[in-house]
Amino acid sequence: MTVDDRFGQGMEERRRSRLLGKASAAVTDPVADWATDFSHVDPAWAADPYPILDDLRQRCPIARTERFGGVWLPTRYEDVAAVAYDTERFSSRAVIVSTNRPPREVAPSGDAPPITSDPPFHRDARQLLLPMFTRSAVAGREAATRAYCHELIDALRGREVVDAALDYAQHIPVRVIADMLGFPPEDGPKFRSFVADVLEGVDQSPEERLARQDVLVGYLVTQIHEHVARPRDDLTTYLVDAELHGRKLDPEHVVGTMMLLLLAGVDTTWSAIGASLWHLARTPADRERLVAEPRLMPTAVEEFLRAYAPVTMARLVKQDMRWSGVDMRADDWVLLSFPAANRDPAQFERADEVLIDREANRHAAFGLGVHRCAGSHLARMELRVALEVWLERVPGFTLADPAAVTWSTGQVRGPRALPVRILPDPPGGDASPPGGSGGDAIPPDGPKGGAPAAA
Repeated sequence: MTVDDRFGQGMEERRRSRLLGKASAAVTDPVADWATDFSHVDPAWAADPYPILDDLRQRCPIARTERFGGVWLPTRYEDVAAVAYDTERFSSRAVIVSTNRPPREVAPSGDAPPITSDPPFHRDARQLLLPMFTRSAVAGREAATRAYCHELIDALRGREVVDAALDYAQHIPVRVIADMLGFPPEDGPKFRSFVADVLEGVDQSPEERLARQDVLVGYLVTQIHEHVARPRDDLTTYLVDAELHGRKLDPEHVVGTMMLLLLAGVDTTWSAIGASLWHLARTPADRERLVAEPRLMPTAVEEFLRAYAPVTMARLVKQDMRWSGVDMRADDWVLLSFPAANRDPAQFERADEVLIDREANRHAAFGLGVHRCAGSHLARMELRVALEVWLERVPGFTLADPAAVTWSTGQVRGPRALPVRILPDPPGGDASPPGGSGGDAIPPDGPKGGAPAAA
């Protein structure tokens, strides 16, 4: 069988037949009681989930809802960790709570990417990706990432109010992942629509969700065929040529891994960048301290990841059981709220405060257990560089309209709209107030070649 045969029409038909499983209703009515009827797609959850999680941790640490066919929500760090490490009783064959539960045979079949596979196959699928995400591999992408961040800020010149999410944060991981996969950089707007279709449309019918995914899969298959015709040194060609156990990867494995990288690698990181900029815009003391003490940036990055962890993953219960005082049924969803775990006062001192100089910080933003994020080095680099360049070029900024900030719904939370006002430099600075006779607050030219600006 040739590579083209592997990625033919039959692949898509097999994929659809395998992924359509047991359907359930989303239930979009307003929440009556967060302990017994929570909804992670409720507008109140999207706007600010932390008071809800804090309340549940006190009075109902493992909440339950019948929405989506039944979902559990542990809110204590110890419970979240226990589920994450327990691959015997909880399956990762579906990690997005939606109206569709894929059949049980999906993960063990040996053609799933690491995020949706269970041991023992999971280890091999994960090992295949690790060489691309080592510290040294990621370090090789830093200069290009830094240069691109400067390009984005150059494009904001002359504007007093900018959208730090739409005009900055959302572009950075799109460019990095597109470069890694060898996709056209001008396809960035498509990637953003893919994220919204796949990660935020969880209350649609299974057929509707698969139809939206089909658009993404069609794009990925087109890219695969272009790489087969013209191989190049990128991650797509690597996956097409890769072998496990003496044979080429199944086409669903290749497409699923590319989908994972495109969605998880983009949405999680731009959400983390956006949330960090939101914090700095509304917390001038932290912003001014980071500008004055840039050596604190690595520590601040870890604290932003802890306090504003963007990701909540899901597991499926393998069989009926009594677990931590509750009766779980086979195929119940379990939401692993890493944001809740990271705000647990039993695990972190002053858990509800953002301390940019916090030293002891073993947070769970990248997950726990065998499924801990393989791309954590890449995400950290992108977040750190994005913040370093922004603060270097835009040291003064504040929320233009706090009420205009909007957050995504679903299992990845980050700002979707983040209007900020660029402040004039203090007396003695090089720039005049935005829109004034002396120009705007962004210096006219960024550093060349991605090098840090001279002090």
